[in-house]
Amino acid sequence: MPEDASPTPTSLGDLRAMDLDVFCWCNRCFHNAILETAGLIPRFGPHHPVPHLSSKLRCEACGSQDVEARPAWRGLGQVTRHGKLT
Repeated sequence: MPEDASPTPTSLGDLRAMDLDVFCWCNRCFHNAILETAGLIPRFGPHHPVPHLSSKLRCEACGSQDVEARPAWRGLGQVTRHGKLT
């Protein structure tokens, strides 16, 4: 990759091609869920970057909009870190 090029975030279409869904978690209450990519594409389009979903989501447990999104990679399970790093 050229030095001046920035990496392109994974899109919903990329996830569909890899048969993956979206893993989301709330930074306020730590609730998490997996959203089906097939249900997100009609709403946001196949070119919508997965990290940018965060600003469009709301936690169904507490109502917070402080939500993160990433591909639901198989075998990783819940990969989040909360609190201070020591």
